[in-house]
Amino acid sequence: MDACDLVGSSGFKAVIIKASQRSGARALSDHLMNDRDNDHISILQLRGFMADDLHGALDEAHAISKATRCKQFLFSVSLNPPQGHDVSEQDFEDAADRIEAKLGLTGQPRAIILHEKEGRRHAHVVWSRINPETIKAINLPHFKVKLRDIARDLYLDHGWTLPKGLATYGDKNPLNFTLSEWQQAKRVKIDPREIKQIFQEVWERSDNLDSYRNALAERGYHIAKGDRRGHVALDVQGNVYAIAKWTGIKAKDLVTKLGDPSACSSVTEVGRTLKARMTDQVKAYIAQVKQSHADALKPLLAERETLVTSQRSERQMLKTKQEERWIAESTIRSDRLNKGLRGLFDRLTGKAKPVRDLNVKEALGAMRRDQEQRDRLVVQQLKERQNLQARARVLKFKHAKDRKILANDIAAYMRRTIQSQTQDASVKTRRKNRGFDLSR
Repeated sequence: MDACDLVGSSGFKAVIIKASQRSGARALSDHLMNDRDNDHISILQLRGFMADDLHGALDEAHAISKATRCKQFLFSVSLNPPQGHDVSEQDFEDAADRIEAKLGLTGQPRAIILHEKEGRRHAHVVWSRINPETIKAINLPHFKVKLRDIARDLYLDHGWTLPKGLATYGDKNPLNFTLSEWQQAKRVKIDPREIKQIFQEVWERSDNLDSYRNALAERGYHIAKGDRRGHVALDVQGNVYAIAKWTGIKAKDLVTKLGDPSACSSVTEVGRTLKARMTDQVKAYIAQVKQSHADALKPLLAERETLVTSQRSERQMLKTKQEERWIAESTIRSDRLNKGLRGLFDRLTGKAKPVRDLNVKEALGAMRRDQEQRDRLVVQQLKERQNLQARARVLKFKHAKDRKILANDIAAYMRRTIQSQTQDASVKTRRKNRGFDLSR
């Protein structure tokens, strides 16, 4: 498990519903059943499919779509409650019912999968867009707008604080970042919010290219001319960041403050300079900090694995006991009905109907009881996971502070190197002008 899986993002976007029309049944089922990146996975519902597993169900949807021209035959939705709020299995089903009613997917084959990660639970719902009766794809016009309205209703219905993004339909958090930014930050093992804040803070307190270059260098980033993206910045490891994207400003505003990017050195030149200035001592210090961070996380990662294994065992035990109890109770209910000729006589005379009604009532009550037991166990386990995640966040804050200190140290080292090189060049120039050629 990657370290970022434990100390990952602790914030959530305003909209709790994210959706897309898509194909790739096999890839989607593999992703949704991937227990490496999730503490727990459970299939809450498979409706309208012949198969009793997710892979088989989505393969059915794919096979049916072959009779149509539809390429994106699946509609996938993720339901993410706000941080600090736990919801039941029934709540997720109710949200799925709202969505399909709003989008015209009522009665379509669907699957609901529950994921638990970092002490919180969310759900994925997948519908087949192909109507099995007409063999035509169901059109989903303006589904993003409709889902935004559903998300707003869910916040209000559950009594959750309504975010600005849902209250005004447009206030975008300036710290929100794209998937490409997140993936880039993951590769260098730094939280992308931390990177984005650096670029934004430096931009706000800089007036021109020189002040921006100096302020950015203090944080370990160095301006260069990109091949196709205008102004970019390199960190001390050679990773390239498009300044406009990470700062969240328009390219023309960037040019207004920083000038023509051609005035800056190329990425290759800056990268070569950075590499030359990074001595073995500094490289060893970077490796040491990375290793110390990784070692500090190992106990928490091991504790996480132990906790997940224990929780899975508890859930399996509860599932086994519930199944055994269900069989025993079903036998009792079945034994209430007479068999053979007597059973036939009971049905003809209506004597069996009250018994069947009682059996149905008890069966429904047993199902609700079992679901409540599962919900209680999940809430208890989520609290255990959240305690571990709180400790991980403390460690994450310390590591961020360590990285800041490291960046400052490297920046100071590079400034000293530049000053030393400048002074040496100045001395050589003065001596040469006086008739002392140092090359002789």
